[in-house]
Amino acid sequence: MAERFYGHIPGYPAETTFDSRAAASKAGVHRPLQAGICGGSDGAESIVVSGGYVDDQDFGDVIIYTGHGGQDPNSNRQIKDQELTVGNLGLVRSHLDGLPIRVVRGFEGNPAHSPASGYRYDGLYRVEEYWQDKGVEGYRIWRFRLVALDDTTAAEPAEVDDDPSAPAVPPGRVQTTIQRIIRSTKVAEKIKHLHDYTCQVCGVRLDTPAGPYAEAAHIRALGTPHHGPDVVENLLCLCPNDHVRFDTGAIYIDQTRQVRASNDDSLLGALALKPAHKLDPDHLAYHRVHFAGKLDGPALGCLEPRPLEEGDDHVAEPCR
Repeated sequence: MAERFYGHIPGYPAETTFDSRAAASKAGVHRPLQAGICGGSDGAESIVVSGGYVDDQDFGDVIIYTGHGGQDPNSNRQIKDQELTVGNLGLVRSHLDGLPIRVVRGFEGNPAHSPASGYRYDGLYRVEEYWQDKGVEGYRIWRFRLVALDDTTAAEPAEVDDDPSAPAVPPGRVQTTIQRIIRSTKVAEKIKHLHDYTCQVCGVRLDTPAGPYAEAAHIRALGTPHHGPDVVENLLCLCPNDHVRFDTGAIYIDQTRQVRASNDDSLLGALALKPAHKLDPDHLAYHRVHFAGKLDGPALGCLEPRPLEEGDDHVAEPCR
């Protein structure tokens, strides 16, 4: 297998056009001749957006990209659920590691953003998030939200020096990507203060020389296509580790406010809540289905924590 190369291919800047997939492959911009994703378990280098999946949505600087697999090769109709393997797994790895994705658009994609003929390299994007969904044809699919990188973050990747003994030198202009957006809003600060900067999942409070640190995590993600609100009922106070685990669907909150591991549904503990912190069950259900991949039953009423007993100021018991 050829060595992975992330970032711009030297000599082929954004807006370079190609007559065919073969030409794009020869240039190294998108190497596979048929597959829409060039990648594996170590990451994804590039994708082609060319109308191959009915669930794709191309908004230009934002792409809701459908993972690969599950299609009938003759009709291109979805005939089974997609799995988190090969290219899909590569896009997830790129999200986790902050690796940029080369995006190539083909003539069969959204006419508003695609070339009239052939293929066009449209620069670097980052995988902002990923989730599971039920596709138009009724099967479960993996979806990826890709956001265009600007000229500052899409710089040429730096050379990697494999010699750990080499002296450190000041960095030049190198590839930089943002893995997660950490928002600081009044409502986020309210949640963090309410929980005294203590993680609602693990109970850890991180203290730094500048004061305590925690992150406000949205249960139902903001932006298209999730449209989660920036309100108290849609926020958790988490440590960075559990924020990543929650955002990637590695953990979820069940209908009784217990925190569970997604891979085997094992119980990790009760979610800590304060009397003033209510959670919207619809947002929790959305996260379970779309990020943790759990089939969900009817949502329960708004989760209001029972009054905490004296001496128990952190972990609230689930509603009964």
